[in-house]
Amino acid sequence: MRHDETPTLSPPGTPGTHAPGSPAPGPSPWMLRIVTVGLVLAALNLRPAITSLGPLLEEVRDTLHMSGSVAGVLTSVPPLCFAVFGFMAPRLARRFGAGAVVCAGMVAIAAGLLLRPFVGGTAGFLAASALALMGIAVSNVLMPVIVKRWFPDRVGTMTGLYSMALALGTALAAALTVPLTDALGGSWKTGLAVWAALAVVAILPWLPLVRDRGPGSDRSAGQAPKPAPALRITRSRTSWALACFFGLQATAAYITMGWMPQIFRDAGIPAGTAGVLLAVTMAMGVPLAFVIPRVASRLRTQGPIVLVLSGCGLAGYAGLYLAPAGGAWLWALLLGIANCAFPLALTMIGMRSRSGAGVVRLSAFAQSTGYLLSIPGPLLVGVLYQHSGGWGLPLALMAALLVPQTVAGMLAGRDRTIEDEC
Repeated sequence: MRHDETPTLSPPGTPGTHAPGSPAPGPSPWMLRIVTVGLVLAALNLRPAITSLGPLLEEVRDTLHMSGSVAGVLTSVPPLCFAVFGFMAPRLARRFGAGAVVCAGMVAIAAGLLLRPFVGGTAGFLAASALALMGIAVSNVLMPVIVKRWFPDRVGTMTGLYSMALALGTALAAALTVPLTDALGGSWKTGLAVWAALAVVAILPWLPLVRDRGPGSDRSAGQAPKPAPALRITRSRTSWALACFFGLQATAAYITMGWMPQIFRDAGIPAGTAGVLLAVTMAMGVPLAFVIPRVASRLRTQGPIVLVLSGCGLAGYAGLYLAPAGGAWLWALLLGIANCAFPLALTMIGMRSRSGAGVVRLSAFAQSTGYLLSIPGPLLVGVLYQHSGGWGLPLALMAALLVPQTVAGMLAGRDRTIEDEC
């Protein structure tokens, strides 16, 4: 039986009472359309705060007088914020409703992106970045929850849709930040702030969901019957495997987003081209992020997909070490395929629990714990780069981390649910 095809909860929009023995009415078509648009627009905003910075990192470092180690801290801020604020998402969803929390998240993203280039100093830049990342963090956790609640029979398809939008937003920010900066006068501050406009647009479809608090609404994702006490999820081996897999793929992703343009620039590739190469890496996720969740949801185990993605990552890192400029486009493609471990992890979150309440807890646990595990990676890369004067050691670290990532992914991809293990 496919886990993503077994609705276990009343669909959103279910009235508080209905005739005994009669099926509860489903959500109205227009509400489903609004939620779909909201998911897509929200997903478009979950990475530009990060990938818009990579192509301009050198200019930001020069202006704010950052060392390589401090820049490493900057690239570690996203997973830190995702870990800290991700744990808050289920509680906020219970209190205010998941739709209201995602709407507030979009507001935080818009405000943080608009403020961070202009507040002045490294501390202000980090604080405003943290505001935007807080909005991303809670939205990250609640995306699988909203999909499970509103589309319980289409988890793979809807996860693929918003994962594809997430990859598209990631790629657009990487590719267009430098050209937009040049077109708007050449200031990196304007080039970074312009992405706040996209977040403002994403607020709109979530406004009708802010007060949608009736039984069966997305707010009740935090109030649904609980299959087990909250702490029991830590007794599940699958939960820990999924958290480790999520954390290690996040480590690779944020190292790539934060440092890959600099690797290419150090190899003699112009800044604009380095940004396009990062965009190519991110753009690989647009089609694959739609295909992989659909394929994964039809397989009993997802281990074979994990192996393919890890193999592409190893080949890409080897290429960056041996011929970073000569095979730049190929390495960008391979690393783009490897980065699709992210939509695979999201799909497995939806498949490894039978209920919406279980998905809430598993999503919060796997993502927050995973992002916590990923914090040292980008920082360590910055330290190794500064002290070794090259990319040999950082690339060796990235390749080595793929080994435990593969093992964790194989364990997380087994055909079982957290309810079986708790």
